[in-house]
Amino acid sequence: MQQRRLGSSGLSVSRLGLGTMTWGADTDEHEAREQLTAFVGAGGTLVDTAAGYTDGGSETLLGSLIGRVVDRDDVVIATKAGISRRSGARVVDTSRRHLLRTLDASLARLGVDHVDLWQVHTWSASAPMEETLAALDHAVATGRAAYVGISNYAGWQTARAATWQQAGPGRSPLVSTQVEYSLLNRTVEHEVLPAADALGLGVLPWSPLGRGVLTGKYRAGTPSDSRGASPVFSGFVGAYLDEDSARVVEAVARAADGLGWTPLEVALVWVRDRHGVTAPILGSRTAAQLTAALGTEAKTLPREIATALDDVSEASR
Repeated sequence: MQQRRLGSSGLSVSRLGLGTMTWGADTDEHEAREQLTAFVGAGGTLVDTAAGYTDGGSETLLGSLIGRVVDRDDVVIATKAGISRRSGARVVDTSRRHLLRTLDASLARLGVDHVDLWQVHTWSASAPMEETLAALDHAVATGRAAYVGISNYAGWQTARAATWQQAGPGRSPLVSTQVEYSLLNRTVEHEVLPAADALGLGVLPWSPLGRGVLTGKYRAGTPSDSRGASPVFSGFVGAYLDEDSARVVEAVARAADGLGWTPLEVALVWVRDRHGVTAPILGSRTAAQLTAALGTEAKTLPREIATALDDVSEASR
């Protein structure tokens, strides 16, 4: 798999990332092992998790496979801190105290002495930005993280944080931002992508398949074994089961038919090759789904089809 530099840093990662949001819940150990083996076997390196995924279960499961299924040096481990659950409720805490405690817990679950990329999971006004970013500096200075980034920041937040990190001695420059980006959600093109480009941040799109909707699986209804049928994810997926999204999905399906591809391949290659994108994060539920996505490595969308998809998805910007 082709490797790309993450922003203007010296860190190289595979141009597709493996997401593990459901590991430890919908994805069990057997399925996770198959996914990780297939991903690394295809040349993939970037594996993305978070302390908040399945209450730490994702990191624990990934940690159990590193060194046993794949070598530590064969993967670039990215994790996040700042979002957790308490008594079932979502809690955001980006204070220095919480972030550093979370990082130490992540390292213990992963069974490693450092992560390659540590990201603030979301912006929060409850803690001063300078305090939040100081936690990233401390993580790098103490050897617990090699590189640092942000996730789910708006354009002005991205610009402010990245500029602050570049402005003073002892600060660790941000190298990446992780945001939702697909043919069904192009809002980051207004401000986030230009800010990332200007300030040297690589972009890691999550939900590059429009929460699974761009695969075409929901065209005739909601399959009983899909995330859209899950009580946990039904609202998450349902946000893109509207008429505007349906028009984009049909355009993707027509492009796929003309190319002899699958809708998944069309949607994934479109976002993978957008300007500024380093690596879309694939959140596959099964090894079979992941294998299908890995088959895009040698594919490139013809320019006229990419332009047509740009036009039909313009409303999602």
